[in-house]
Order: sequence, then C-alpha cells, then structure tokens
Amino acid sequence: MAEQTAKLPDHQIVYRRLREMILFGELAPGQPVTIQGIVAELDVGMTPVREAIRRLTSEGALVFKGNRRVSVPQPDLAQWDEIAFARLCVEPELSRKAVENMTKTDISHLVSLDDQLNAAIARGDVRGYLEFNYRFHAFLYEQAGTDVLLSIANMLWLRAGPSLRVVLGRYGTANLPDKHAEALAALKAGDADGVAQAVRGDIEQGIAQVREHLLAANK
Repeated sequence: MAEQTAKLPDHQIVYRRLREMILFGELAPGQPVTIQGIVAELDVGMTPVREAIRRLTSEGALVFKGNRRVSVPQPDLAQWDEIAFARLCVEPELSRKAVENMTKTDISHLVSLDDQLNAAIARGDVRGYLEFNYRFHAFLYEQAGTDVLLSIANMLWLRAGPSLRVVLGRYGTANLPDKHAEALAALKAGDADGVAQAVRGDIEQGIAQVREHLLAANK
C-alpha cells in the first residue's frame, strides 16, 4: 500500500490525505483552515494542495472562505435531510448489488473491519470509530461494481461524515448502535434484501443522531 501511494502524483496523495482528514473528523465543520496551514501540516508544496482543494471543493467537501482559507461545510437541517434522502436511496442498493460479488475472503475482511470498529467504540476512540465505520461501508459498496452509484455514495459520505463527528465529539462512542452484525449475518446467508435492510437501518440511526443534534442547535 505504501509503495502504491508513493507512486501517485503529489496532488493525488494530498487529495487522499485531505479526504481522510474530512471523513475522520480531523477537520470539523465550520472550522476554517488556511491553505498555507495545510501545506505545513502535510509538508507538501502549494500546487498539489491547491489542486486537491479544488477537487474537494467540486465534490462539496470543502468551501472557500476567502483570505486563502477553506472549511468543511456545516449543513443546515434542510440540507441534512437532502443528504439523508440521497444516502437512503443509494447505499442500500449498493449493498444489495454487492452480495452476488462477495467472496468468503471479502466477508472475512468485513468481519475484521467490524471487530476494529467495535474495539474503537469500547475504548472511546471517536476517530477510530469514524475510520472503521467508513471502511466497512466503503469496502462493501466497492464490491457492487457500480461506478456511478459508488461515486455518488463517496460524495455523500464526504458531506455526512463530518456532521457525525460533531455528534460523537459531544456524546462520545458509548452505546453507539449499528446494524453491522445483521448485515454480516445476511451476507453470509446470501440474503441481498437482508443486507440492504440492515444497511438502511444502520444509516437511519446515524441520520437520526445528527438530525436530533441539528434540531437542538436551532432551538
């Protein structure tokens, strides 16, 4: 993996790193950061940082704030409901399509990711939770072999992940629910509808947590 990353162009390496910083909560919604600060943080040149920011801005993951600053957008309730609607249309379908392509090795990999997720929850590791929750879903969706739906899901995760980080930062990881066990059981049984239903329930739980937070913030 390290060798593959080393062969990538600088702007692609920076893009991946910035993308992870957004997905895994290192950049909080509304938190402004300077382009020069990112250059220093990642120890790279200005040009690849600008190219990566341009790409992430086109995906809706960053917004320009002026004075060479960018930030992760902070969705309001209406925008969150749009994100939720799109996720519930796309991600269960990706899960359903993935079932026919999953091997025993793939399922074992998902079990390993879920074990690491549960370990992160047990130790109160918010970043670890966000990372392994994302990797669980991302790996499952990749097996669908559906490029268009997958690209939409990736964009939606960039918009949804930071808001979940805010909720977890406030309430922690204790008693976090998920439907991964149900999804894995359905996968092992080859039950495509069962996997889709479990993933839908999993997404709905996260959506509800963020929506409750947004409602409280607007009072």
